Order: sequence, then C-alpha cells, then structure tokens
Amino acid sequence: MWRAYLYNQEITLLEEAEKVLTLDLIQRAKQLLELHYGYSSFRNGQEQAIASVLSGEDTLCVMPTGGGKSICYQIPALVFEGTTIVVSPLISLMKDQVDTLLQLGISAAFINSSLTAAETRERIEKAKRGEYKLLYIAPERLESFDFMDHLKQIDIPLVAVDEAHCISQWGHDFRPSYQRIQRMIGTMPKRPVVLALTATATPRVRQDICWSLDIDENKTVLTGFERENLSFSVIKGQDRLSYLRDFIKKNEKEAGIIYAATRKTVDQLYEQLKKSGINVSRYHAGMNDQERMEQQEQFLQDESSVMVATSAFGMGIDKSNIRYVIHFQLPKNMESYYQEAGRAGRDGLPSECILLYSSQDVQVQRFLIDQSSEPDRISQELEKLQLMVDYCYTESCLQQSIVRYFSDEDLPPCGRCGNCTDSRESIDVTREAQIVLSCIVRMGQKRFGKTLIAQVLTGSRNKKVLELQFHKLPTYGMMKEKSIKEVTDFIEFFISQEIIAVEHGSFPTLYINEKGKDVLLGKEIVMRKEAVQTKQVAADDPLFEELRNVRKLIAEKENVPPFVIFADTALKDMCVKLPETKNEFLTVTGVGQNKLEKYGEKFIDAIVEFLVQNPERKENAVKGTTVNAQTKKASPNSHLETYTFYKEEMSVEEIAEHRNLAVSTVESHLIQCMQEGMDVHMEDLIPDEYISEIESAIQQAGGEKLKPIKELLPEEVSYFMIKVYLLQNENEERVK
Repeated sequence: MWRAYLYNQEITLLEEAEKVLTLDLIQRAKQLLELHYGYSSFRNGQEQAIASVLSGEDTLCVMPTGGGKSICYQIPALVFEGTTIVVSPLISLMKDQVDTLLQLGISAAFINSSLTAAETRERIEKAKRGEYKLLYIAPERLESFDFMDHLKQIDIPLVAVDEAHCISQWGHDFRPSYQRIQRMIGTMPKRPVVLALTATATPRVRQDICWSLDIDENKTVLTGFERENLSFSVIKGQDRLSYLRDFIKKNEKEAGIIYAATRKTVDQLYEQLKKSGINVSRYHAGMNDQERMEQQEQFLQDESSVMVATSAFGMGIDKSNIRYVIHFQLPKNMESYYQEAGRAGRDGLPSECILLYSSQDVQVQRFLIDQSSEPDRISQELEKLQLMVDYCYTESCLQQSIVRYFSDEDLPPCGRCGNCTDSRESIDVTREAQIVLSCIVRMGQKRFGKTLIAQVLTGSRNKKVLELQFHKLPTYGMMKEKSIKEVTDFIEFFISQEIIAVEHGSFPTLYINEKGKDVLLGKEIVMRKEAVQTKQVAADDPLFEELRNVRKLIAEKENVPPFVIFADTALKDMCVKLPETKNEFLTVTGVGQNKLEKYGEKFIDAIVEFLVQNPERKENAVKGTTVNAQTKKASPNSHLETYTFYKEEMSVEEIAEHRNLAVSTVESHLIQCMQEGMDVHMEDLIPDEYISEIESAIQQAGGEKLKPIKELLPEEVSYFMIKVYLLQNENEERVK
C-alpha cells in the first residue's frame, strides 16, 4: 500500500511538472508569435491546438479556411528541436507557405515534383543537417521507399498533415497516397507528434481521419464552421454573364475567383470577360503546366484581378486578399463549395461568396458524378448534390445551413447573408404547394422526377405524359400559366423546405414526407421570397490604394505575391493607426521585427507623404474617426460621378460637399480620371501663380519622387497639384 501511495505521488508530481513545462512552452510560443508574425495573441482554437501538440498529444484541428491553421504547426515547429514535416497536397500551397515563412525569417523548404533530382538531393541533405525548421513534402513522395529511408535520418519531432480530409474515403477529395502517412510515422526511429488539419470535415470524415492516423477523437480541436467575415448569397433567375460583368466592374480594384464546373465554361468566360476589358486569368487541368503556372502567378502577383477556374485551382492558395468568390455554376457538394468559397477573406476582412444558380447545372453535375465516381459511391454523391440544391432554394440563413451540414451546432441567423438581409415580404405559396403535392400523390409516389411532374402541372402534350394517361389527372394543367422551369423551381424550393422528399436511385424520384402531408391537409402554410442584388464589397480609401501600390512594387522586386509582404488587414490597420515612426509601425497587426526592418521605412514614408498631402486625415484620426467613417460609401464608378460634376465646372471643394466625400477622395478621383485619359485640365486645378514654381521645382528635384519637389515649394502647393502637373505632362508627351 505504501509503495502504491509513493507511486501515485510520483505520477502526480510528474503530471504537475509536465503542466508547468507545457505552460512554459506556451509562453515561448506567444513570444515567437509576436516576434515573427507581429500578433499579440492567438486566434480562436490556435492556442488550444498548439498546447495539445506541445504536450505531446496527437491532435486533429478543424477550423474554417482563414482561421489560421498553419500557425498551429508552424509555431510548434519553432519551439521543438529538429525539422517538422508538413504533408501538403499541392505544389502551389507549398511554394506560397515557404515564401511566406522565408519572409518571416523562418528557415523552410519544400520537396515536390517541381524540383530537379539534384535540387531534391540538396534539400534532403540540408534537412539531415537540421538547416530547416519546416520541410513541406507532397504525399506522393511517401510511395518511395528511398525517400522514407532519408526521412529516418532527419530529427522529426512533429508531422503536420494538411488538408487531412484527403485521407478519408468519405471526404470530397480522397487521395490514396495520404494513406501512406501512418506507415511513414510508424517507421520513424522516434515516433513524432501528429497534427492533422482540415477546414471541411463532416463528423464521419473526422472519425475516419482519427482512425486512419491513430488519433484519439477526444483530442479534436473544433472551433466551429462559421466564417463571420463572409456574406453568402444565392442568385437565381438572372442572366449570369451580365450579373458577373456588372459585379466585377463594380469591384474592379478587388481580387476575386470565379469557379465554373467545366473547362469549356472556364475558357468561354475567360474570353468573354477579356473582351469586356477585364484583367482576367484562367486555370484548369486541360492547360499545360507552364501556362497554368503563368496564369496563377499573374493572379497571385495582382497582375490580374480575376481568376476564372475549375475546382483544380485554389486548394491551399494562400492569397489572403481575395474579396469575393463567385460560383458561376453549381458545385457538386457542400464540402467543395465551402472550401472554395472559403478562399475569400482569409485575412478576416468582409468578403462576398455568391452562387449563381441555374437548374441546368444539376444535370451537368449529375453527368460529372456518373463519369468520375465509382459505382458504389454514385448514390452517396447524388445525395450530396441534392443537399447542395437544397441550399440554393432554402430561405433560412445560408450560414446556418452550411454550419448545420458540418456539425450539430445550432447558430442564430448570421444577419449578413442574402436571405437574412432580404427585407421584401414573403408570398403565401401554400396553394401552389398543395397543387404540386396532390399531383405527386396522383402520379404515384417514388415513381417520377420533378421534370415529368412539372410537365403534367403545366399541361404539356409530351408523348410520355399522354402515354401514361396523366393528361386525364385533375391536376393536369393546373399551373399552365407558369413555365416548366418556374414549376421546377417551385418543386426544388419545396424540397429545400422538407415538404417533398427525394429518393435517390438510378434517377431521383419524389414523394411526400410528414411535413408535406400537413401542408396538403392545410395544417401548415408555406411562404416564399426571392432576392437578387449586386454589391460593391469595399469602399474607396486613397491611402489604402497608395499602400497597395507600395506593396506591389516591393513584391515585384522580391518576386513574391503581394500578400506575402503584408496582408490587406495590415494595410487597413496602417490606414487606421497612421504610424509615422518605427515603434508606431511595430504596433500594426501583422508587423513583426523582421518585417519592420525589411519594409517599415518604405511604408512609413508613404504614410507620412500622404498625411502631408491630406492633413485632415490625421485630424480625423486624432478625433477617433476616419475619413471613410465620416463620409458615405463610394458608388461603384465613383470617379466617373466626380468627373460629371467636374465637367459642370464645380470646384474640388464644391464636389466634395455636394457628394459628401472628403476633399482627398475627390482629388484621387480626378487623378484617376487623368490616368484614364479623360478631359481634365491642369489649369482648372492649379492656380496660375504656382504653375511656373512647380515646373522649376521639378527641374531641380526630378519627377521620380513627390517629397523632394514639395520641399522646394510654398506650403500652399499641395501634393495633389504636383501630381496633376506631372500627369498633364505625361499625357502631353504621350500625344506627341
């Protein structure tokens, strides 16, 4: 008994010591977070996942795209001795992650098929010497026994499995090579900690991941599936191409992805948008590797603002400033949709996710499922497709519908999505529902699909309708004032409301469930509404545009995507905090010591120059407001509206007052008009007495930088006047 008591005491002391050690490691993790990433605290779920890993527990981490999953393994990699292995599915993901880590001052590399044999050998040798904190590898590498032997010679404390849903046969992107990971872990001389990460996993997929990687299901960090910065909308009954052009024009300064279901549609959209003057790239598996890479780089480097692509594009793309994702065609399931839509707003800023629905897309997806799925999975895939269609027709909160699909979590309405913000009154469609339900009963339940039912209701003389004698039914032609498409839409809506149920077999057939019986008997009413709206996703801010230009120039020089330099969140924070010293710049979100030293001076100079030109911006900041907060949101083609008032001979100040905009915003509009070659004259904007002085100052200081010119001029001469003079000269030279 005494020995048992001593043993228990020893165990308790060991547990306490482990807790203290873990707390020390967490404190170290927080220091590293601030030093390298410039953040003072972890996001929701990150600290819990990191603490679990640092205490030596195998862990599954499920958090939405943009939730910061990569930090959950990158920080432990910095704490642990040795090289963390990250299994990652796509070349583009690895490159982006490694570029970002190198910018943060963290040693990292990747090994995949894009490297030569010599480059691969060199990186393996460096990994053996412990020169990397993180090494990204493609899962296909684990098929090679030689590569596995090399891994045994590397000190590996942690294996991170990114996009872990790929390991599950129940997931939407199953990859057999992922099932080699457990074998690799088992061959290690010292078993590493395992961290699996994913954004889109239903309960069944989560269970499968844990079983495949031998993770205790109780060691799951699940932060919830809601993305609070995303607004979801479903648009039905519109000319999709016209809607798309209109939306892109309204958001021409913002980056966005347009997803289509087929390569043919991608190519058609690419050509049509290009003809409309939109700076667009494209990506699909039918293009050769070089062309795909070139198009992707254009988009990542902000050389094009729109990417049109199939689902082949984007998995793991770390571009943080994507402001919208539009699905031009229906995705095949909710996992694919949420993963693709979730590429918007990874930086946490408000972003739009829009699905342009057309019933013909259901047939396209059915065809693709029949072509690509194993026979025993077709029924499962068709059920998932039907749930996707239900999402398009529901009038409940869209974010609620998504979260309910992935978990048992019952959220309140988001208040942001197209359904929550639709203020129009609902229409009572109980009678229409009863007609449809009655028709299904009379035709025989679980026998026919929605198309034939719609044909009967609209009074079609279709050969099959007549052969089956359905033209003699009392419900025949009862909705003849509507088109077959309108009635089919009604049926889809009733399915989404769980009034009509679908039985999936070789083709889907309809029947009435309990709720449908209540509607048919008049015990429950059915209400319906539709909402269609085009939005502008961001307001104009001239300082933000200036900082975006600085970022782009640095990115081009360093040959990395702009978001690797700073995310949009960092630029937005600079616009709020207006840092003018290095210490102030260090308080900006996402600025660590490494980035301060590399880029701080250039951004500070740009901010100081902007504040000299726009003193009212600093005054507003001191008062605790911003220019944008005081003024109304700019309309989609705001500079064109300003130009109209300019042509009516209104002064800058009069336009600003009339439009309720800041003077600096009106000035930036006129600059934009001049850049686009519109008829704006220097003489209207610069008093005569200053023109010769500006000319003289430019001759002395040169025209490359504004600040040296400004220092040679009277205080009354603004940066705006200098820019106008320079642009006028450029335009005149171009004409010559």
